[in-house]
Amino acid sequence: MRIGIVGYGRMGRLIREIALGEGMEVTRVVDPSAHEAEVTDRVVDGQVLAQCDVLIEFSSPPAIMEHLRWYAAHPCRVVVGTTGWYGNLPEVEELMAHAPSSLIYSGNYSLGVAVFLRLVRQASRLLDAIGGYDAGVLEMHHRSKADAPSGTALMVAGEIASATSQTGIVTGTLHARRRQDEVQVASLRVGSLAGTHTAIFDSEADSIELTHRARTRGGFAKGALLAAGWIMDQKPGLYTIDDLVGGLLPG
Repeated sequence: MRIGIVGYGRMGRLIREIALGEGMEVTRVVDPSAHEAEVTDRVVDGQVLAQCDVLIEFSSPPAIMEHLRWYAAHPCRVVVGTTGWYGNLPEVEELMAHAPSSLIYSGNYSLGVAVFLRLVRQASRLLDAIGGYDAGVLEMHHRSKADAPSGTALMVAGEIASATSQTGIVTGTLHARRRQDEVQVASLRVGSLAGTHTAIFDSEADSIELTHRARTRGGFAKGALLAAGWIMDQKPGLYTIDDLVGGLLPG
C-alpha cells in the first residue's frame, strides 16, 4: 500500500512515522507550508495520484472543502481526518453520490472512540426511556487545536441527539438559559492534552459520566492507517468510521 499524506502537521508526521515503522511505503507528502513535503501545492494533482494507492488527509479546516471537491471529481481513495467542515456535509454527500472516488471521513479514527460512541448511544437510549436526565458534552484538547468544538465532540453530541428527545446541538458558552431539547457542547483548549471527551447525563437524583481520554495520538494514527487499508477494498462512495467498525463490533 503506497500512502500519500495530505497535511504534514502533528498527525501527518505521526502517521508517516508509524506507517514506516510498520513497513508501509509513504510515497508523497503534500503540504504548502512544510519544507519536508515533496508537493507544496494546496491540492493533490494527477501525478500524486499515480504514485499513491490511498491518501490520508489531516490538513486544515480552511483548505478542506477545496480538497474534498477535488477528490470527488477524480478516481482516488481517501481517508479524511480533517474536521471543521461538517456544516458542508450535504454538499459533500451530493458531490460523492456519483463520484469515482472512495472516501471515508471521521472526526476521530481511534477504535476506542468508536466503542465509546456506541456506549454513549446505548446510554442515551436507556436514560431517555427512564426520563428525567439532561445530557451535555465537555471536551478538552491542546491549546493549538484549530477547531472548537472538536469533530469528536460533535459526534458524541450527535449520538445523544439521535437517541433522545434532545434533538438540537448548541456549542460554546451560553449567556441565556439553554433550551431543554438542545445538547450543549463545551470546549476547553489548554496545554498539551491529546483529547478528552465526556458525555454527561444529569438528573435530580444522580449523575452519570462516560469519558474517553486519549493518552497519545498514536491510536488516532493507527486507526487512520487501518481505515486506509479498509477503503482500498470499498466501492466508490462516501463512508464513515461506523461503516468500518460495523464489521468489527457487535450491533
